[in-house]
Amino acid sequence: MPATPRRSARTATVVLVTALVAGLILPAALPSAALARSSGTERTLKMVDTDHDGTIDLAEAQAAAGKVFDTAEKDKDGTVDAKELKGRLSKKDLKAADTDSDGTLDRKEYLALVEQRFKAADPDNDGTLDAKELKSPAGRSLLQLLK
Repeated sequence: MPATPRRSARTATVVLVTALVAGLILPAALPSAALARSSGTERTLKMVDTDHDGTIDLAEAQAAAGKVFDTAEKDKDGTVDAKELKGRLSKKDLKAADTDSDGTLDRKEYLALVEQRFKAADPDNDGTLDAKELKSPAGRSLLQLLK
């Protein structure tokens, strides 16, 4: 049965409306990589910021890192290895932080690394990290150890 002009117009309208709806809804439903990264940073900031002042200080960072260490330390030998760290550190970074050269990080070594990365992410040396500082490369490097 050939399409009538009325049916063709209706079909075209449905297609147009569908395309418009998809064009308006999909971008809102699928956040950009920057927005997703930003929301992850904000989420971690809120999780670690126990005094709710909008920043993370070293004590808060180390408390969060201590929890991460305890969770990652599956075999209860007092250390974490590359497998337990699940990609939080590169082999090079693990080796650099491993001051006793045993191929693992104990709690003291892990927290020293957190402190080192905290200081690197705090260019104004005010002792706190805000969302902007956490979004920097040094801040993102620290966040890998806190979540």
